[in-house]
Amino acid sequence: MDRETRREVLSDAQARHYGDHGYLVLESRIPEEVLQTIRTEIARFVEEARGLTVSNARLDLEDSHSPEAPRLRRVKAPYQLSSVFRDLARSDWVLAPVRDLLGPNLRLHGSKLNMKAAGYGAAVEWHQDWAFYPHTNDDVLAVGVMIDDMAEENGPLMVFPGSHEGPVHDHHSEGVFAGAMDLGASALDPQDAVMLTGPAGSISLHHVRTVHGSAVNRSVRDRRLLLYEIAAADAFPVVGSTSPYEDFEEFQSRMLCGQATLAPRLRAAPVRIPQPPPATQGSIYEIQKALKARSF
Repeated sequence: MDRETRREVLSDAQARHYGDHGYLVLESRIPEEVLQTIRTEIARFVEEARGLTVSNARLDLEDSHSPEAPRLRRVKAPYQLSSVFRDLARSDWVLAPVRDLLGPNLRLHGSKLNMKAAGYGAAVEWHQDWAFYPHTNDDVLAVGVMIDDMAEENGPLMVFPGSHEGPVHDHHSEGVFAGAMDLGASALDPQDAVMLTGPAGSISLHHVRTVHGSAVNRSVRDRRLLLYEIAAADAFPVVGSTSPYEDFEEFQSRMLCGQATLAPRLRAAPVRIPQPPPATQGSIYEIQKALKARSF
């Protein structure tokens, strides 16, 4: 495919920005009526959390959660749990810009809904998605759907421009995978990080090797970000990664558009395997607690 002449929605400048910097923001991409449907669905999950005392396979709770005052920080696999999120993942609002960057054949790697409620939303330490799930090539990215207005004060996603072309940093602590990196040991200056902000309905795209994280939400506004991790169909997960597929049938069922293949494409890229796993399993929030030198 000639991506210079056959793009669906991205301009040459936007595609170059993604290629050069490892991220892109497209403002006001998702219609308001779709956002309202998503917010209604989120309210259903928050109500489900009301009866919980501990996190489970569906929902991840804030440390300050109680059944009387439910505080939900993540819906773990919204694509699998709700047709609302499944339909959006397969829509051109999400897929058209991804096809412009990765080509016509796309597979969903995973999905998550990170929720930072006003006043207490948890931070996510600096990391690279590639540290969790290296593939045979790095035509892999994450799409973030901004469900609320995102600005500096409510903990937006932050990225290090150009870090997708650098090394895969060490995400281990005391020899065990911790899902986060010691920024002080990385030669990255936090002053160089860029905030991915925009009005509700905007989307961000960041390369699988881009270093990113987000601070605590101490504002009076919620900050909810729906994430779809999408790979070119010929990018296959490397053995030892944290890829979520139960078997090959499920792997093939995650095709979002185009044609599946049995021929992985191999392209040189630095890799670290996320092993051995931490003793405490769960979401990234739990895994990252093992990091000694925290940034947030």
